[in-house]
Amino acid sequence: MNLRSDPMFVEQFKTLSSRFEYRIDALQCKVIAVTSAIAGEGKTVTAMNLATDLASSGRKKVLLVDVDLRKCDLAKGLGVPPVPGLSEYLAGSISLKEILQKSPVKGLVVIPGGMRIAVPWDLLSGERFRTFHTAVREHFDIVLLDTPPVIPVSDTHALRDLVDGFVLVYRLGHTPHTLFKQAMDDIGEKKLIGVVLNGTERQSERYYQRYYGKYYTEKTDGETVEERRTS
Repeated sequence: MNLRSDPMFVEQFKTLSSRFEYRIDALQCKVIAVTSAIAGEGKTVTAMNLATDLASSGRKKVLLVDVDLRKCDLAKGLGVPPVPGLSEYLAGSISLKEILQKSPVKGLVVIPGGMRIAVPWDLLSGERFRTFHTAVREHFDIVLLDTPPVIPVSDTHALRDLVDGFVLVYRLGHTPHTLFKQAMDDIGEKKLIGVVLNGTERQSERYYQRYYGKYYTEKTDGETVEERRTS
């Protein structure tokens, strides 16, 4: 299913992006890590859609980076070549310019993960990543890092002192609260920009129309269109 074809999904993410942009502007944050406590909470989908909506507004130049080097799933989701990417740059075999890729979204530049790395701690904690961090901070208005989950691996901890803040994705009904609390403690209150609650149960169509009006309707061919509220 293409979630971007779901009007409820699109509107929720636009609201999230607007609040996110307001908050990072107020806090003067530029480099933000999107993470989760454990795998499967939706951090990559969240990072991709935040980056897409922020870039689409035309107000900021946005860079989205796949830092989850054990999986490197970001390229597939955005339809860009997976290599070369961040792992090749950090290994010293390629320049930063060569891994910057244009995305299908105007104003959004992507750096894929590249070849998967079994243990990327040394690369992410090394001097070359610090050089990378300084360079992208200077050339982009917002840098979103799709990072590994906090608890299973130590990779994200290597970035803690470099990024301006974290967005923590929490999937309701999937992640034990104790692990969510542990992830928050690991990130630290001062670094936590906000929490994205994922996996909430969608209300019935009747409930939605009752409180929000008939803004959306479905064509017979399945294409979703916006219509003027009649109630």
